[in-house]
Amino acid sequence: TIRGDLAMFKAVLALALGASALQNGVAPKAAKKMAADAAAAALAAGVSFAGPMSAHAITSDVRSQLSYEQIKGTGLANRCNEVQGKDSITVQSGSMMVDFCLEPKTWQVEEEVANKKGDVTKQFVNTKLMTRQTYTLDGISGKLEGGGSITFKEEDGIDYAPTTVQLPGGERVPFLFTVKELVAKGNGGAFKPGYEFGGSFKVPSYRTGLFLDPKGRGMTTGYDQAQALIASQTGVDGQAALESEINKVFDVFDGTIEFAVSNVNAADGEIGGVFVSSQASDTDLGSKTPKKVLS
Repeated sequence: TIRGDLAMFKAVLALALGASALQNGVAPKAAKKMAADAAAAALAAGVSFAGPMSAHAITSDVRSQLSYEQIKGTGLANRCNEVQGKDSITVQSGSMMVDFCLEPKTWQVEEEVANKKGDVTKQFVNTKLMTRQTYTLDGISGKLEGGGSITFKEEDGIDYAPTTVQLPGGERVPFLFTVKELVAKGNGGAFKPGYEFGGSFKVPSYRTGLFLDPKGRGMTTGYDQAQALIASQTGVDGQAALESEINKVFDVFDGTIEFAVSNVNAADGEIGGVFVSSQASDTDLGSKTPKKVLS
């Protein structure tokens, strides 16, 4: 639908990048209801609860037919819609992107790895997801500017998700998966298969200033010092670790993300494709060195 000068976009980006739409989809016909219910039953029956990515892909047309009870327990609530089509959508200035969805499929963390010769190098290693099915970003919206290039500025929506992954050695790495204040740009004025765009965003602290550590210390509340620890700090060797535990900091880092469009459905105004995001992990309010996380 067109509202004044604004063309309303829908967007769903997964690692099958999601969907951005120039117009709201036309209401599905009642004749599709039985087929949708049958599809929902098949999806529910086919879901294995062994892993977070077990639910089958689903299109926006089918999802709009499903009730809460049909989705509950299937994992579909954590999935971005699948986009089908090889069309093209030209973006006009003053447009809006809505229902932007990001669903990561894998996570890698940069670690120091030693080879057989003992040489240590930094490599990205695969991880195991420890978070339940709550890591997808959805309902994100923002302004789109067209013309010779496309610029998307994120403004609202569920744009962060606390997530934890586990390294092969057992260490767990929490991070705030996010695209807050994303500004993504690409050359060319139309979304079509093969189109690429990307940009930077802000990565806020995993915890807020009200968080208290196990010793009751916090950034804006709680104790300044842990019990049984000397309050004074001389700055001598050995006290740097203590100082970082006491002086809590709300860190804000920069992250980057790149998108590549692979599917476009002009009739429903949707685009889909893949993305790669790079950001910092949690610092435990300044007491730990952040790791680089790829999603």
